[in-house]
Amino acid sequence: PRLLYVSNSKNIQISGVHLRNSPFWTTHFYKCEKVKLFDLRITSPASPVKAPSTDAVDIDVCTDMLIKSCYMSVNDDAIALKGGKGPFADKDPNNGGNRNIIIENCEFGFCHSAVTCGSESLHNYNIVFRNSTVRNAQRLLWLKMRPDTPQKYEFIEVNNITGDARSLIYVKPWTQFFDLKGEKEIKTSSANNITMKNLKFDCNVMFDIDKSEQYKLTDFTFENLDVTAKSKFNIDKEQISGLVLKNVKINGNILLTDK
Repeated sequence: PRLLYVSNSKNIQISGVHLRNSPFWTTHFYKCEKVKLFDLRITSPASPVKAPSTDAVDIDVCTDMLIKSCYMSVNDDAIALKGGKGPFADKDPNNGGNRNIIIENCEFGFCHSAVTCGSESLHNYNIVFRNSTVRNAQRLLWLKMRPDTPQKYEFIEVNNITGDARSLIYVKPWTQFFDLKGEKEIKTSSANNITMKNLKFDCNVMFDIDKSEQYKLTDFTFENLDVTAKSKFNIDKEQISGLVLKNVKINGNILLTDK
């Protein structure tokens, strides 16, 4: 059950609504185009009794979407990009990618992640997350990598964000509920052209990234970052091919500057 479900639709605008305490994903947009979400307040509790999987906005095979001036605080991902799962997900016409998504001037409270390429993602392209505030989140940007699904995340920009989270960026294998459906080999995934810039942020772990044969990470850029991190603020260049660091300041010290 969702509070709001919209499918196979175009030219949608939703504004000025408080959506709260959903029994599952709060809003779900499936195969939609030209969607505008303005001035929404989407909430569910993390305590004293946790809400179920109450993603604020689930974007599922959508194109040209604007999320602006919204407040989100839920007991799961705030904005989750979806599209399908499984070893043959890319062959199923019911599945697909998300393109041209802008998230701006928003405020995030507690959530598992402000923006997530979800465990049910296939292909996310041209995603812009900018000019927003995040407080008390677990992660700012989360790239979930399933071993049973061929996933591709590319041209994602996180720009001009302030606030705090446990992890600035989180990239690790996602092994919950996966099913290779008889396939002997895992499906490899990739993330490329990921940019995080102009951030003033506090976190426990800055680069929460694990190296894995399950996926390839290429062309990540971190630029103009002023971060206070409690632990693990170095990054292994072998994890990411084509890594660029420009004016990255951690705990008051420049980590590395590439011209």
